Amino acid sequence: MPHRQFLTSIRLIGMVHLLPLPASPGYGGSREHIYERALSDARILQETGFDAILVENFGDAPYARNDAGKQVVAAMTAIITALQDEVTIPIGVQVLRNDAEGALAVAAATGARFVRINVHSGAMVTDQGVIEGRAHETLRFRRAIDAREISILADVFVKHGTPLAPCSLPDAVRDTVERGLADAVVISGSGTGEAADLADVQLASSSTAAPVFVGSGVRIETLAETLALAHGLIVGTAIKTGRITVAPVDAAAAMEFAQRARDVLG
Repeated sequence: MPHRQFLTSIRLIGMVHLLPLPASPGYGGSREHIYERALSDARILQETGFDAILVENFGDAPYARNDAGKQVVAAMTAIITALQDEVTIPIGVQVLRNDAEGALAVAAATGARFVRINVHSGAMVTDQGVIEGRAHETLRFRRAIDAREISILADVFVKHGTPLAPCSLPDAVRDTVERGLADAVVISGSGTGEAADLADVQLASSSTAAPVFVGSGVRIETLAETLALAHGLIVGTAIKTGRITVAPVDAAAAMEFAQRARDVLG
């Protein structure tokens, strides 16, 4: 699968957490400030050796369940278009909480290479209510907008959520990849910045040939043991100033993290 082949070269993804966008409760009144923060974070991640960045509307809490709204799609399209002029590493898109079509639309319009979808298969009980996977709609929408080159990273048992019905992790991974046709899966801890259970990472990796990314809670101290079990990492809180998720990326922390990852990966 061409989508999966692209992801095999991506081992280290750094998060660009956007400040609150227009219309969200926390919006600070300056689009320029949002862009400047995003650009600074993206440049640091590229300069310190990350393979890709993932742009997410993290500041927009409380999040919509499925449709984040036209204003979010428009704002993220503008920001990512500007970032594409400044960085050369691949960019991914996540539109919280689970706007898969919005993310694909942004990616297709901007040339982004991948999207992350929190609930692609199955159903999860979350603070937004019950979110159901819509893989059948997402894959058909990807084809309809001629965006078949965009890869899908799909969470399994996503953070800040609980499965609606009992299901083993290996079965959920297989359903996500084999029936949901995701190109890679993401295993995370219980919440933002919380470490994933390494036993879960090992189970996921042994259940599929698709790349498995760890999506939260990896730190310098656990990097080696995590990369022994997973294909790659999505890193946010660990490389932020003061390890505060909403803070800017810390250049020194990002450099140390990326160098340590390269040492581990050889």
